[in-house]
Amino acid sequence: MCQGYKRSLKLQESGIFALLLMVLEWAQPGLPSPLRPICDLRALDLFIKEAQKAEDAMRSCKDACTLTEPLTVPQPSVDYNVWKRRDMEQQAQEVQSGLWMLNQAINSLKTSINNTVLLSHIDNSLGNIISIGQVLRSLSFQEYTPSATASGSTETWRVSSASALFQVHFNFLRGKVRLLLSHAPVCQQGVS
Repeated sequence: MCQGYKRSLKLQESGIFALLLMVLEWAQPGLPSPLRPICDLRALDLFIKEAQKAEDAMRSCKDACTLTEPLTVPQPSVDYNVWKRRDMEQQAQEVQSGLWMLNQAINSLKTSINNTVLLSHIDNSLGNIISIGQVLRSLSFQEYTPSATASGSTETWRVSSASALFQVHFNFLRGKVRLLLSHAPVCQQGVS
């Protein structure tokens, strides 16, 4: 078997495992109830690892992964002083806006890639963004979708390669998304 194919299967298995963990966490047999909050960051850690693997894979793709026009992505770095001054709703909107931009950018990239291993990374990343949205809903963050032409208060960057896009994706997950999820009010209720 080809090394890339094995790696692709392993990524799919880890993504499926993370999704299964979340579904099992939400499921309560026989009782129709709202999603239970997912405060355990291990699922996010799996998404972060997959994002890093996708970034590594995209680095190996040179000319075939250059974008015809730059894509807008969220600014991944965090100014902690500014972040702390925002209320939780503003932080959640910034994260959701950033995830929306990443979803749009990764979908745009998908149309120009023919390599099946790279497409597998792209599909996993898109699925993980959807799963992170479900985690946010489980934590009772109000759903927010930015307008198609504006990113709201979210600072943006422009990227012109797949590797730059996935570097932003990786850093956004381990930065702003992790900060938001680790400080979600519903997860702090049991912590003294």
